Amino acid sequence: IPSVLVQLQAPKKAKRRQAAEGGSSNVFSMFEQSQIQEYKEAFTIIDQNRDGIISKDDLRDVLASMGQLNVKNEELEAMVKEASGPINFTVFLTMFGEKLKGADPEDVILSGFKVLDPEGTGTIKKEFLEELLTTQCDRFSAEEMKNLWAAFPPDVAGNVDYKNICYVITHGEEKEEE
Repeated sequence: IPSVLVQLQAPKKAKRRQAAEGGSSNVFSMFEQSQIQEYKEAFTIIDQNRDGIISKDDLRDVLASMGQLNVKNEELEAMVKEASGPINFTVFLTMFGEKLKGADPEDVILSGFKVLDPEGTGTIKKEFLEELLTTQCDRFSAEEMKNLWAAFPPDVAGNVDYKNICYVITHGEEKEEE
């Protein structure tokens, strides 16, 4: 489930308080207030039936809305079973905190992109990425999209190299071609 959350957010560096390293038992102290608000927005998007609990059906519906239509029941069940019980917002935030604990920000962002790339090609269609970034959570403006495509132009087939985007987000410079 946290992977679904990451894919819904505009890519940003993950800022975590020291409590994220295991200092506090209160999950809300692990995150900045602005991050909690972003996670709440993402939770609300995933909770398609607005009952306060993320279910298998909610996951199926939100993934379908993003173009992933044939997700297997077993995959959805595995996502829901990552939690010890019903996934309310506190459980959701706790799961996300556990996934981030000790994680490299590049790995966190990369894992979010990988959800959108089930074949493992390392690329995402430009149109799909643009739709996500302009319609979900912290929406990109037309100017921000123009700057993104100037910095990371898609190839002739319209594919965007998300691994390079992740590298630049976390390291601040373009990776040399190998």
